[in-house]
Amino acid sequence: MRFHELIKAFGDLTGEYLVLSTSFNVRNEPIVCHPREAIKCFFDTGIDALIIGNFILEKSNTST
Repeated sequence: MRFHELIKAFGDLTGEYLVLSTSFNVRNEPIVCHPREAIKCFFDTGIDALIIGNFILEKSNTST
């Protein structure tokens, strides 16, 4: 149900009712299989936001 809600919300904002899911990994690294690996990838890369279940992690813009 949450995935359907995500697609609907995205479509309501953009007019495109689809979300493309690709493998979650960084070049030369294995595909992420565990939340701990996803969090590490989130902090080690330029990913802006990470959603795991009901939790959303976002990087703050701390430019000085």
